[in-house]
Amino acid sequence: MIGKIRQKLISLAPSPYLKMVDLVCPICDRPIPESQKDAHHLVPRSKGGKNTAYLHRICHRQIHALFTETELATQFNNASVLQGHPEMQRFIHWVKTKPNYFYEKSRKSTRLRET
Repeated sequence: MIGKIRQKLISLAPSPYLKMVDLVCPICDRPIPESQKDAHHLVPRSKGGKNTAYLHRICHRQIHALFTETELATQFNNASVLQGHPEMQRFIHWVKTKPNYFYEKSRKSTRLRET
């Protein structure tokens, strides 16, 4: 009986030889290191959003630097629409030249500072 229990426990244990699948940022299409992983609510929680996507921390901060919560809830509530915005396209082109673990603080857009 002990042999069967041990056998079942061994089969349920994760194999040390299996590699974790790398998460890929839906904004910049680069692998996300564990230290740079941020959960982004596609529709802000304050606007009733529940679904999240994992992004690079720098991509997440850039999104919130460029768009208000209302804009995120109504217009920019998925990755493909965010990628299509001209400011995000400039950012994505720039960030793809950086290593995956790169992080730099993002400044709020002047458009957001005025309102």
